[in-house]
Amino acid sequence: MLDRLAEHAGLEFVGAILKPGVWARDQVVSSWNNYLDLVGVREENEALHEQVRTLSQQVQVASEERAELARLRALLELEPPEGWRPLGARVVANRLGPQAALESAIISRGYYSGAGPGTPVVTHEGVVGRVYRAGPYTATVLLLTDPGSRMAVLSAVNRTAGILVGTGPRGLLEMKYVPQNARIEVGELVLTSGLEGAFPKGVPVARVESVSQSDLSLFQTVYASPLADLEALEEVLLLERPPVQPGARTLPLPAVNATQGVGPGTGHGPGQGNGTAGHGGQRAQPVQSNQPAPRAPRPQPAQPAQQTQQPQQAPQPAQAPRQ
Repeated sequence: MLDRLAEHAGLEFVGAILKPGVWARDQVVSSWNNYLDLVGVREENEALHEQVRTLSQQVQVASEERAELARLRALLELEPPEGWRPLGARVVANRLGPQAALESAIISRGYYSGAGPGTPVVTHEGVVGRVYRAGPYTATVLLLTDPGSRMAVLSAVNRTAGILVGTGPRGLLEMKYVPQNARIEVGELVLTSGLEGAFPKGVPVARVESVSQSDLSLFQTVYASPLADLEALEEVLLLERPPVQPGARTLPLPAVNATQGVGPGTGHGPGQGNGTAGHGGQRAQPVQSNQPAPRAPRPQPAQPAQQTQQPQQAPQPAQAPRQ
């Protein structure tokens, strides 16, 4: 009994002494494991944050490319008139000039790549303007809204002609020289007329906003708004003019120009024609001297006769000694 009691008492005593140590060990091990777990979670969290940032950037790039693709598809749907070749370009800058007063844009094409001065610039919505200046790799486009812009247009329904003029930044376009008796309606489209080949005919430009008449003027006051969003240009199309036909480049010179230097001198005898064939400027004198009236100078050969008479008078000094 006593041995069993001592055994149980010793075990309880030893257990009471070891139990705090086991608890402390368990706490330390648990804390260490939790620390390691927290470190792993933190590293994983940082990796997930970096992945989220990368995916966000990719989503932004993808959305931008999608929007650009939509704009480019819309540009490709624009079918230029026959003979005009479309050239794509990006807008790299806007609003140049003193105090940014010039309504313009800079595109990523120059005269080396088809952007010569006067080249029409359009989008799928309508006309933007034309190339004002061209460098080797960039060009300046003068927008429709610039006060220096002029364009021959006509209305789509009533075919009323006029000149479309810009009025300034974010302003309307004024259609000038529309007669009082001409018909034009609000909401009517305004198209390029194609006069002088500056723009292809029939490209949409603007929409009529207001029409008013006045007793003090011979023309109506017509305002229109551009169809293209000139404040948000990113990509544009240049319409390169059709090439000139080879027959129209070289024309035969008139016959007057070909014989102007030798015509008068060829009809006055073979001697004059052969002697002055290479000197057109010296022929003017024979033309004037060979007319019927001036033939009197031919007695010039008589000069040798006068010279022969002078030797005949030479014996006169010999008679002087006889006197």
